[in-house]
Amino acid sequence: MKAQQMPVMTMPHNDPAWAREYEAILQAYEQAGGPIAALRSGRVAALVVSANRVLGAITVPGVTINAEPLPDGVRAQIMVAPGVWLERPMHLCFGMIAETGVQRIVADYEIGVGAQVEFLAHCTFPNARDLRHIMDATVRISEDAHMNYTEAHYHGPHGGVVVEARAGVAIGAGGRYFSTFSLVHGRVGRLLIDYIADVAASGVADLTSMVYGVDDDDIEVREVVRLNGEKARGLAKTRIAVRDRARSRVLTIAEGNAPGTRGHMDCAEIVRGDAVAENIPTVIVRSDEAHVTHEAAIGSVNRKELETLMARGLDEDTAVDVIIRGMLGKL
Repeated sequence: MKAQQMPVMTMPHNDPAWAREYEAILQAYEQAGGPIAALRSGRVAALVVSANRVLGAITVPGVTINAEPLPDGVRAQIMVAPGVWLERPMHLCFGMIAETGVQRIVADYEIGVGAQVEFLAHCTFPNARDLRHIMDATVRISEDAHMNYTEAHYHGPHGGVVVEARAGVAIGAGGRYFSTFSLVHGRVGRLLIDYIADVAASGVADLTSMVYGVDDDDIEVREVVRLNGEKARGLAKTRIAVRDRARSRVLTIAEGNAPGTRGHMDCAEIVRGDAVAENIPTVIVRSDEAHVTHEAAIGSVNRKELETLMARGLDEDTAVDVIIRGMLGKL
């Protein structure tokens, strides 16, 4: 059942202070790569949060959004009714304009049986100098439901952000969950990604992280995929580049806990300058009919590619940046 785009908007348009803050957060949203026209249109499901203020919520039939302020953030519950297929992605904007502070987002996603939904989330902190963003998400994918979650971050030029992104994902029988996290523009600061996915029979979990760290950025990715039901499938894919004095640590665990399960961990990291990259994959198999593999590669940029770009007139730093962004899929 496809949801008709008949929006219900909750936005205090007559409040001048709201209007100023809303415009500011929309500009920050655009810096993070968000399609600002979609939010302005009011025709797609959306949630806009600045610090601990809910600036707006737009729902369409089949989608329920409950959001309430916390002292240091927002608690949000997003539910997609069984059988609903959203024709357009739902847009989420979480951010802060201030240079300092804390934003805690407690998010609960409930995707009903057979539903299909795509989320485009943009988290933006363009002026951050001493700021902390905490995301605690609980995701429940019901039987035969499909959720695609794409999250892009922009942290500004100062590196004064600490982001802790945690998610617990439960995928029902035949359900599918695809997530992509990217932070490839602006400074990272300190980043922790900590995801755990439990997959039931014939379900799919696909986790992708792409991060570019420079200067003294610090990156840690922890991902666990537990394939608990027969013929469940899982992929944890990480692409990280670090240069200057940045550091990255990737710890992935894949468990094949039932017959017919298939899992793979794929990590590629590029190191430049005095940066340091670590990768620790762990495979656990509890069935002789399960198959779990891992592949890790850490090293410098490809010398031949570097020389080719430099021969075309790019200086070495620019050429390295082009290669890295190509690996991260962000050219």
